[in-house]
Amino acid sequence: MSYARTALLLAGMTGLFLAIGYMIGGESGMVIAFVIALGMNAFSYWNSDKIVLRMYGARPVDAQSAPEFYKMVADLAKRANLPMPKVYIMENPQPNAFATGRNPENAAVAATTGLLNMLSPEEIAGVMAHELAHVKNRDTLIMTITATIAGAISMLANFAFFFGGSSDNRNNPLGPIGGILIMILAPMAAMLVQMLISRTREYEADRIGAEICGQPMWLASALNKMHQGASLIDNHTAENNPATAHMFIVNPLHGRKTDSLFSTHPNMENRIAALKKMAQAQPTRRTNRSRIPDSHNGPAKGPWG
Repeated sequence: MSYARTALLLAGMTGLFLAIGYMIGGESGMVIAFVIALGMNAFSYWNSDKIVLRMYGARPVDAQSAPEFYKMVADLAKRANLPMPKVYIMENPQPNAFATGRNPENAAVAATTGLLNMLSPEEIAGVMAHELAHVKNRDTLIMTITATIAGAISMLANFAFFFGGSSDNRNNPLGPIGGILIMILAPMAAMLVQMLISRTREYEADRIGAEICGQPMWLASALNKMHQGASLIDNHTAENNPATAHMFIVNPLHGRKTDSLFSTHPNMENRIAALKKMAQAQPTRRTNRSRIPDSHNGPAKGPWG
């Protein structure tokens, strides 16, 4: 159902793009705008992971610099049947994490120092399993596609400002009013669809991530702590670059506590409730703890590099 909904939303965004392009400049104008938008976004497709990692000051770690954290990610990747991703740590007090990369072979996962210091090893495993689920589901590619189409729609909206109100534009049945409406409403509609796709993928990553680590309550507990921490601790880089907010496991921005129309993340209570329901449906079994660091009391300070 989640994949079908994502496909429908992508189809809807594509249809919106085609309709707006035709109304503004006919078939030739639509093709020209689309080609330009693809060129602008091609650079992001191939370099978006490097850009966002550099933006957040993420530093790469390995088995020597962060042995326990690196081994945890390696074990989870093996359980998920994924290639070993690149592993990064961000010097940021807000507990959060994200995954990036255009495919599983070129993926990276990054966690903040706040996450590594505040959460238990089990909770960290749940979070990293969620991020690996994004990699496994190719969500980073999906979001790149939506960003490409959204960028094309925004470009068409700018064209509408100059050409939408032209008296000889026979393709736009609404005339000057239509040009103004396209300029205002088209980017909003594209953003709405992009938000809906992002939220759909978060629910799916929660589910797959819980399956990867084997314990839904590890992720549920982590989400609760991270939600509280993110509401109290600023992520200044994210606040200055809100377009990257959808990448994080919890919303790094303040002031969006509800499942509102334009929120990039689902309501946290709904996510936790879904994981609790998943845990209750699990058969009782012994937990394989050999794939994560041993649990201990207190925050996970020190051994993460």
